[in-house]
Amino acid sequence: MRIFSILPGGVSETSAPPAALPERGYVWIACERSEFEQQQALIQDSLRSLCGVSIVDLHVSDLLNQHLPSHFDYTSQYDILVFRRLAAGDSENPRQIKPAQGQPPRKGGPPVLRRIDTSPVGFALFDRVLLTVHPSGCSTLAHYATRLLSSGATDVRVSGAQIPSSPADLMLRIVSHLVDGYLELRRELTRQLDHWQSELLHPKARFNNWGALLEARISLHHLDEICEDQRSAILDWIDTLAEWEVGEQGADNFGGHRGLELLRVRSRDLLEHIQRVVHHVRQLEQNAEVAIQMHFSAQSNRTNDTMRTLTALTAIFLPLNLIAGIFGMNFEFIPLLQQTSGFWWTTGSMGLIAVLLGVLFWRKRYLAPSSR
Repeated sequence: MRIFSILPGGVSETSAPPAALPERGYVWIACERSEFEQQQALIQDSLRSLCGVSIVDLHVSDLLNQHLPSHFDYTSQYDILVFRRLAAGDSENPRQIKPAQGQPPRKGGPPVLRRIDTSPVGFALFDRVLLTVHPSGCSTLAHYATRLLSSGATDVRVSGAQIPSSPADLMLRIVSHLVDGYLELRRELTRQLDHWQSELLHPKARFNNWGALLEARISLHHLDEICEDQRSAILDWIDTLAEWEVGEQGADNFGGHRGLELLRVRSRDLLEHIQRVVHHVRQLEQNAEVAIQMHFSAQSNRTNDTMRTLTALTAIFLPLNLIAGIFGMNFEFIPLLQQTSGFWWTTGSMGLIAVLLGVLFWRKRYLAPSSR
């Protein structure tokens, strides 16, 4: 468990919860989910000492739940936000990101679409305290804690960072960092879907990896549901934030009315980023559906080309079979049958008919490849 005292002039980290809130500033208590479960009594006592209120049992269950979707809830004393982040290889979730089953990609090509998996990060927002519950080994906690300490230990003008003005501001910055992972995922998803499209539309390959492609579409649909839950949670937060006034929830600790307006702007910007991810995922789903339809259209077109060629060849040999059938009749008197030149006249006529029909079908492009 990591505890930070965030003041207007700097940030300090302590090993134990402070006995009282700083005169100006707020406290950030960050812990992993296993630590929150084991030290729940200590954390609840600290919250009662700092804020005069503890987290209700239902919200404690939400913070401990590893499978809870993104959502927002509130009470008269604090707000609860659960936001799912992309799971890493060291996530506590046993169903980690795994490659989709199926054929491996061609040499030099990108990997096939991987299963999208997430893990929840919980936020309990008080007036001047922020409690965050992270999965085990959360890189987001380590990244932002390092960033916060560096911004507090160095000159803001030199580091380019700024200390969050309130617990709500800190929460939005952490959530924004989580959303950046989804924005970066778009490039990888696009590259992997391009690989699937090239496999589907490859003219000389027979695609039969339908199981892996179905799993890829399921992953996209799952990501769409995750982003929709995130969007709903942020919309609920924005609705609650719209009712705030200067002096509530620490919104004016360091910024007053301007700080509250910046919170609203940052929240709307965060919502816009989530909507961009949702739009991109739906576009990828549509592109995958179009690629499948184009694949079957190309297969049908190749089948039509083959049948057209076979039909043209059948039409060429049909008159020849007719002539051979006529001269194969068991009649005693047949023209040219008793003549020495009859065979050559018949063979020449059959060859001439075949050549004329072949030229005719070629000019009508019945025998020409469709790619020309």
